[in-house]
Amino acid sequence: MNLITPSAPSTPAKKTMQPVRSRQAHELDAEQLYRNLSEQIKQLVHTNAATKNLALVGIHSGGAWLAQRLAKELQLDERLGFIDVSFYRDDYAQRGLHPDVKPTHIPFDVDHATIILVDDVLYTGRTTRAAINELFDYGRPARILLAALIDRGGRELPVAADFVAHRAEFDANSSIHLHRAADGVLTLTIDTIEAIDHA
Repeated sequence: MNLITPSAPSTPAKKTMQPVRSRQAHELDAEQLYRNLSEQIKQLVHTNAATKNLALVGIHSGGAWLAQRLAKELQLDERLGFIDVSFYRDDYAQRGLHPDVKPTHIPFDVDHATIILVDDVLYTGRTTRAAINELFDYGRPARILLAALIDRGGRELPVAADFVAHRAEFDANSSIHLHRAADGVLTLTIDTIEAIDHA
């Protein structure tokens, strides 16, 4: 009599999400994009009298680097602020606290100011919303304008930028990162996260 031993059920292959490629975005010249963004903002400043009470606020970290440069060019060093939105995001409970939290610093009177909020990449709109909520904790600005180096689409909230250097669609598994070298030169990289099968 032959006994047939049932085979153990196969374990389904597991998939993990890992960053498998990081490449410099050669097609996106960060310095040229910055110049495009700067020119758009300068046109507003030079032609609009309503920008008398103008201030700049950069969202850490990439937006802060851009705002610093803009403040020098526009001679607004004393009306330059920085925001870290870590505690204000609506998905804070899921994301947790970023290990590199920066302090928020708003050294000017927000009341009645026209504020240009600066970010490097505009995506879902949640970071922008969090930054606006935080700004209103400091006062009631007359107007908030949004400037972004890249608008990558994928909006989850009704948020639109007033100044954009580049618009492009990117894969949902890609993330765009702005980098600043020791000499201040800006570059962009694109990290692609893909599912890897583990049989």
